[in-house]
Amino acid sequence: MIVITGATGTIGRALVERLRGHDVLAAVRRPADDLGRPYALADFDEPGTIGRLLSPGDRLFLNSGLWPGVVEAQRAIIDLAANACVAQIVAISVRDAAPGARLGMGMHGLIDAHLRESGVPWAILQPSGFMQNLPRDFRDGVMYGSYGTAPVNYIDTRDIAEVAATLLTGEIGQNRDHVLTGPESLSHDRIAEEVGRSIGRPVRYVNLPVPEMTAHLERQGIPQPHAGDLARLMSETGDGRWAPTTTTVQDLAGRPPRPLSAFLADHQNAFI
Repeated sequence: MIVITGATGTIGRALVERLRGHDVLAAVRRPADDLGRPYALADFDEPGTIGRLLSPGDRLFLNSGLWPGVVEAQRAIIDLAANACVAQIVAISVRDAAPGARLGMGMHGLIDAHLRESGVPWAILQPSGFMQNLPRDFRDGVMYGSYGTAPVNYIDTRDIAEVAATLLTGEIGQNRDHVLTGPESLSHDRIAEEVGRSIGRPVRYVNLPVPEMTAHLERQGIPQPHAGDLARLMSETGDGRWAPTTTTVQDLAGRPPRPLSAFLADHQNAFI
C-alpha cells in the first residue's frame, strides 16, 4: 500500500489522481470525500496517528506544510515508518535545503538529514518554487518581492506528483536527492508579462529592496524575524542560484515538465 500524507494539498491531490488503480490510503486531518479514494483521519501534530497506518512493505509519501513543529513531527513519523519496516519513503523537501538555512530550507534540511540516517530506503524531492503559488502572489494584479532581475525557476506541482508516482510505484532504486525544476527560468518581470498575456489584463512585478520588502511583509501580518528572513531569502533566491534547470522530470516521469504557459492556460480562472 502507498500511504500519502498531505493528500489534500496541490501535490497530494495530483498524486492521488495519478495513482488511481494502485492501493492508496490518504492520511488527512479532516474528512476528504472529494478525493474519491480511501482515506484515514490522521494529524502531523500527533505522529502516532500516521504511524499506525503503516505496515511492513508499505511506501510512504511524506509531505506537509510548514509550522514551528514540523521538524519534530516529520522526524517522529520517519522513526515510526522505520519501526514499521516500510519499504520506502519519498519525501518532499525544497531546493537548496540544508540545516541552518533560512526558514523552510533550514527546516527541510533537518528533516532530510534525519531521513538519510533512518535506515529506510528514501528519495528526497527538492523542487524549486511552485507555479501554483503564483495566483496568490499576483493577487490584486501586483506581486511584490526582492528577487531582482535574475531568472528564477518555478515548477508545476503536477510534475512533482508525476515524479513521486514514478518513484512510489517503480523498483526502489538507490537513495538519492532529486532536484526538480520547470523547463525554463524567467525573471519576475517576464513572469508578470506571461501572466498578463494569459489572463488578458496587465499585471506587474514590483521589486523592493530587502528593508522595504520586510516592511511590506510586516504590513501583511508576517511578524519579525520571519518577515526579514523571507525578504532576504527572496533576494538570495534571485541572485541566480535558482536559475539552472535539471532534466529530472524528463528522466523519471518520461516527459518534459510543463512550461509556465501550460500552467497558465490551465489555471486562468485562479488569477481572477
